[in-house]
Amino acid sequence: MEARTRRLACFAALFVSLAIVPFAGAQELTLPNKGEVKFAVIGDMGTASRQQREVGQQMALFRQKFPFTFVITVGDNIIGGDSAADFKAKFEGPYADLLSSGVKFYATLGNHDNPEQRNYGLFSMTGRRYYTFRASKGGLGKIVSGGVRFFALDSTYLDAAQLAWLEKELSSSTSDWKIPFFHHPLYSSGKTHGSSLDLRKALEPLFVRYGVNVVFQGHDHIYERVKPQQGITYFVSGSAGSLRKGDYGRPQAFSATGFDGDFEFMLVEIDGPKMYFQTVSRTGQTIDSGVIENAKAAAEAFETPPTPAPTPTPSAPPATPPAPAVDSTPAPSPSPSAQPVPRR
Repeated sequence: MEARTRRLACFAALFVSLAIVPFAGAQELTLPNKGEVKFAVIGDMGTASRQQREVGQQMALFRQKFPFTFVITVGDNIIGGDSAADFKAKFEGPYADLLSSGVKFYATLGNHDNPEQRNYGLFSMTGRRYYTFRASKGGLGKIVSGGVRFFALDSTYLDAAQLAWLEKELSSSTSDWKIPFFHHPLYSSGKTHGSSLDLRKALEPLFVRYGVNVVFQGHDHIYERVKPQQGITYFVSGSAGSLRKGDYGRPQAFSATGFDGDFEFMLVEIDGPKMYFQTVSRTGQTIDSGVIENAKAAAEAFETPPTPAPTPTPSAPPATPPAPAVDSTPAPSPSPSAQPVPRR
């Protein structure tokens, strides 16, 4: 009997050990971990499920090695009821370790979100459905040159006013990295929803015209990285709390890679002209990783100053001063900006 009890005790200890292995410590970090801007990406997470809490735990473990300072969400933050108890169960609880460490969350609204969530303090929306913030040196101040700027959009209600605001903000920004994030994907291989073609028609021309580099989206409960489309890399990260296994079953031609086998989140680092990314599963396994080059920022970083012209040798002034040169070419007229197309 005593031997049997010892065997049961050993089995129980082994079972407990196996159960906690995924959260015993952060798994391998593939990022350089030296850049100025470090953040995480989550989407479609607000379910209060065990898997959502495990994703939150894994994020906290990775942060011990990779100290990201903020998280962007791509919508469906609080799914279902949104009472004070729901906010605790679906957000404050799963990300308690991050919140207590001072990590800031910047949210966007999804189709399952109550628009009143924009007034919830921990979402950093300050009452706005769409907004912009600067993540590099200079903090959240006015638009200045260089650096990294994010543009949070409300893709559920994309009206003419929002499109006009977006065009103004994108055209005014001289940031090296311009990063929109929102809920409905312009490109997605997800079988449940797929690409939002009306949004693509409205937003993509602005993204291309004003030098957007990377876009983060959700809605489909999978992970997907899209091949660069007109120079822009699109990500779908919609399985931090909800998952549809098999939904990435038929990748579209534009898809670079995808994953629907487990819940996930993203870690991202920007170091000058390079953006490094690592997508991590609920159990700490690396799903995808890589680097995106920003050609504009790279050119500016490695641009050599022009060689100064040699000092001319003084000579005697001419008898008659030459007439000043006159440029007879008329100045070009500014092109009228394209009118944004509202979503229907």
